[in-house]
Amino acid sequence: MDKDLLKRRLPPLFPSLPDGGSSRSVPPRKRKRNYAPVSWEKYFERKEIVEFDGNRFCVYCSGSGDPALVFLHGGGYSAMTWAIVSSLLMQKCHCQVVAIDSRGHGSTETTDNKDLSAASQARDIGAIVEALWKDSSPPSIVLVGHSMGGAIAVHAAARKLIPSIVGLVVIDVVEGSAMEALSSMQSFLKGRPKSFRSQEQAIEWSVRAGQTRSAESACVSVPTQLRRISDEEKLSTSESTASTSSVDTIQEEQEEKRGSVVENEKKEEVKEKSLLENTARPAPAYTWRIDLSKTQPHWEGWFKGLSKLFLSCSVAKLLLLAGVDRLDKDLTIGQMQGKFEMHVLPQCGHAVHEDSPDKVSQLLATFLVRNKFAHPKEEFSMYH
Repeated sequence: MDKDLLKRRLPPLFPSLPDGGSSRSVPPRKRKRNYAPVSWEKYFERKEIVEFDGNRFCVYCSGSGDPALVFLHGGGYSAMTWAIVSSLLMQKCHCQVVAIDSRGHGSTETTDNKDLSAASQARDIGAIVEALWKDSSPPSIVLVGHSMGGAIAVHAAARKLIPSIVGLVVIDVVEGSAMEALSSMQSFLKGRPKSFRSQEQAIEWSVRAGQTRSAESACVSVPTQLRRISDEEKLSTSESTASTSSVDTIQEEQEEKRGSVVENEKKEEVKEKSLLENTARPAPAYTWRIDLSKTQPHWEGWFKGLSKLFLSCSVAKLLLLAGVDRLDKDLTIGQMQGKFEMHVLPQCGHAVHEDSPDKVSQLLATFLVRNKFAHPKEEFSMYH
């Protein structure tokens, strides 16, 4: 597949920070940004734990009334990826928002965090909605999903797991381009740093690498994508490093018998310098909350047949894309037939809602008001 096309379908990757193994330099910054983590409390009113079948799903909520937008994040992200866009949406129209940490992500804990199949995740959403409004009639539900979350939203809607659903919004996921990109996904994931010394370093990498182009969004979303490295993991890493050093030493001793004294002295100097640098460098403290490479068995199930499922959903539909090249044949025909509303935001990366939260919130509010799901606030003007 054309490399340029692949780059547009996957989040752009810069190699990691200088001490993370990068071979390319990062352009100097004119001024130092603030990459300090930001709490969820700045953007959401409350945090709730929804329990069922031994599972504990973490959800973040704001507002009340009708409709309720249920936000589903992409693979590797968390509910905080919706923090800014949902906060801005609340300023534009009357609604409530619910952002969910999917199983294996964020602060959610389930009996099987590795079961990320489309069927299981779709059932999760239906059960969460039922549990949230078990004591009252559920409001009109609009499902909003990005990437993996977009696929799960479609599956949940197509399976009719949420009786009160009235709308479906899918952000930057299309069956054709997603299926084509899967073969290169493992290589893409290997290009990411495996660990970070601090949350600040992870936030900075995310912004400078282009995974999330908005520093404000990265500060609230990236920390929830990480977990602390356990002492056992640190010990395992140290033992692995020690073992590798022993092999290197044996190889160097064998080379000493064949090489000159000068060459051996140079090798020792390099080795001592490397040892001093590794000793002075702080040990990694954080790694990714979920190892996305291990979710590969579920990838095809998320996206195969997605376009036809999306078109089959008998609710109002909105598709937001970062590039028109993502549109496949079925969706192209459906769009020409007026089966769904579509907007392209070409200046954004894969995380469209994080890169341009104001525009996405404007489009969401317009979608809600135009379909008479929500009433606008006085200062709101619809997107044309």
